[in-house]
Amino acid sequence: MLNMKDQETKRLFSVITMTAIVCFTISILVYGGLMYFNGSYSLTFNKKSVDRSTILKFNEARSILQKAYYENVDTNKLVEGAISGMADSLNDPYTVYYNKEQMKWFTGLQNNTENEYVGVGLPIVLDKNGVVTVLEPYDNSPAKAAGIKQGDKILKIDGKDITGIKDETLIASMIKGPENTETVLTILRESESSTKDITVMRKKIKALVNIRSEMINGNIAYIKLKMFDKNISKNFISQLNTLVKQGAKGLIIDVRDNPGGLYDEVVSLADRLLPEGTIVFTKDKNGKKNVQPSDATELNMPIAVLTNGNSASASEILAGALKDFKKGTLIGTKTFGKGLVQTTYSFKDGTGLKVTIARYYTPSGVCIQGQGIKPDIEIKLPDKYKDTDVAAIPREDDLQLQKAIEVISQK
Repeated sequence: MLNMKDQETKRLFSVITMTAIVCFTISILVYGGLMYFNGSYSLTFNKKSVDRSTILKFNEARSILQKAYYENVDTNKLVEGAISGMADSLNDPYTVYYNKEQMKWFTGLQNNTENEYVGVGLPIVLDKNGVVTVLEPYDNSPAKAAGIKQGDKILKIDGKDITGIKDETLIASMIKGPENTETVLTILRESESSTKDITVMRKKIKALVNIRSEMINGNIAYIKLKMFDKNISKNFISQLNTLVKQGAKGLIIDVRDNPGGLYDEVVSLADRLLPEGTIVFTKDKNGKKNVQPSDATELNMPIAVLTNGNSASASEILAGALKDFKKGTLIGTKTFGKGLVQTTYSFKDGTGLKVTIARYYTPSGVCIQGQGIKPDIEIKLPDKYKDTDVAAIPREDDLQLQKAIEVISQK
């Protein structure tokens, strides 16, 4: 039997212990986390950032689906869907949840480590209205052989409406599939004002070389950049140096229909062209600024940059920096207007989350998100080439390129 003093000690100890448990529990409930009670997990949220009614509705909806749906429900899939829904709820087409297959495709696309992949050879971009639009189909690709053209709008894949999907990577992964299988693409060709189904056979596609260079007009280096993928800056500098040794006195950089790519690659490429200063800087939601500088080494020759409405993201970083430094003359039409920066988070199970983390700004402090960059000299291509790949337009009819040659020659 405990004496009075021992009983008091025990009572105080119990109170202290219970208080600690309650405080610990409240701490978890307030600050969020994952708790485990009697064989069940419990997701928790900060009560300051979410209404209690919202959490109750979430639990009620989950319960209804589990009990009332006509087939057995995999709760893991419900949670996966909730994660995807959180990303979708931001109404940002660049913030997306990727399943394992999509994440693998995205990683391979960014790193460009595969010598080949199975697909139809069809680069795509979302237009201003969020509709999937075909860029120049790869040479000798199944898509090109099937008659798909630049400018075609893809509305369905194998009968599934994709107009609500706002991420090119997800759509590209839907077009992929086993070799020698068919996919049916429902496309709208604006010049024909009607939709049609085009069947395309998936084949092995060799990794695209996203840079092409040549000497034109005797002494002008012409470099076409289709995408800022891995090692593009290294290849650009190498090919530029070769053309300079061959006697190039001016440079035309063609980023028409270039949807962008890797941030670090365009920064490295621009550094070769620009004098000392700021290439681009970003700001996050807290106002934190990250500056990408250029050193004093620059290219001392006249530069022209060809742009159009499909020149986006990294293409606009390059065009905007050259314009602000007055190092290059922009020729063509206004760029797309994507001034957002993304990063990707990988989960242990192979899934991932691509998130918009900041806005980027040109050296003069202009954010072109939703605005685009106006060229110094605005020139449209002839209407008859509206649905024609830029590379397929006869040189004499490519008014934008001809103007660039004229501008460089005069300088």
